[in-house]
Amino acid sequence: MTEQLTIHRLGHRGDGIADTNVGPVFVPYALPGETVTVEPVPGHPDRRHLDHVDKPSHERAAPICKHFTHCGGCAMQHWSLAEYHLWKRGLVADALEQVGLIAPLEPLIDAHGQGRRRAVLHARRGARDVLEVGFTAPRAHHIVAIDRCPILAPGLEGAISAAWAIAEILKPTDKPLDIQVTATDSGMDVDVRGSGPLNSGRTTALAGVAEKFGLARITRHGELVAQGAQPLMKIGRAQVPLPPAAFLQATAAGEATLARLVLDHVGDAKRVADLFCGIGTFALRMAERARVSAADSEASAIKALERAAANTSGLKPVACQVRDLFRRPFMAADLKGIDAVVFDPPRQGAETQARELAKSGVPVVVAVSCDAATFARDARILVDGGYKLVSVTPVDQFRYSFHVEMVGKFEK
Repeated sequence: MTEQLTIHRLGHRGDGIADTNVGPVFVPYALPGETVTVEPVPGHPDRRHLDHVDKPSHERAAPICKHFTHCGGCAMQHWSLAEYHLWKRGLVADALEQVGLIAPLEPLIDAHGQGRRRAVLHARRGARDVLEVGFTAPRAHHIVAIDRCPILAPGLEGAISAAWAIAEILKPTDKPLDIQVTATDSGMDVDVRGSGPLNSGRTTALAGVAEKFGLARITRHGELVAQGAQPLMKIGRAQVPLPPAAFLQATAAGEATLARLVLDHVGDAKRVADLFCGIGTFALRMAERARVSAADSEASAIKALERAAANTSGLKPVACQVRDLFRRPFMAADLKGIDAVVFDPPRQGAETQARELAKSGVPVVVAVSCDAATFARDARILVDGGYKLVSVTPVDQFRYSFHVEMVGKFEK
């Protein structure tokens, strides 16, 4: 049974919200001001499927992908970029306001650049035993088979075809394969998870896929299957040998933008700590002018950072350590003599580490985050500890999604 609703605003995940006499109702792919015809979603009384847009917004845009609304990879292709950017900046402002913080909020920087340089494709045998390779559907577990994705960077050209070829060899059943593909300076790096042990026949066949598609490397759960070249990524002056399934910022433009902001905020600091440092996205650049103490829980990332720092001339010393900063944060006493701290935690933020930073006397703290809510929570902790939130810059390297990156500078 259908009904007609008027959309009043957007939620934080990009859904249109209709304020009704029974409370807010969420309608994906609908925009403020639109009148829409919707259908109920079984088991979700506050959600509706969009059936038809009866009165479209003048801000509605034509999607760039034929899979949009079927594939769950993008949520916002139906909106003009200008309005979408204002909304995304507003997500950061709303999160700060919710914890009682008002800070200079800079204009959002569009860092989509050439597109996403990493993707995780899924493969599964679907209905009637048909192989499906693609992304999961919106708010569902089934896979939407795709043949192209317009938001991927040129470095991932051929990634989808390679994933199909890998899936044909590994023959997934009900349990899906996860095929992570990363564009590196040496070619595509592929890590496969969920396949089970490989026999010699499948190993040989995968090596053939690597050769056919010019892949730099294929690994299974991080174990080498085939390699034509060492996957490398240039960071500042350094060439970093990437571990399998290494974390990189989503776009090259996003990494460059975040690094520029971090370096500007750190300024002329002579001793810097880089917490949740990964492979050294910030540490290697900062080491061109400062001594760096770097820490991360991922041993393979730290090893890659150490190798890159050791093999790059002209860098200041980079002291690296494997450390779980959720369980063993840098204490205030550990930070004596440090001029600036940079921390870039996972989506859950760094509450425990933020509490120790708040007790410290470090003059400058730079927080990088991909989650506005946890960024705001950690910012509140720092401000309550005596820091001033000097500026926040939103960065959009997740185009057409509700995710937003941000960089905040704190001074004491």
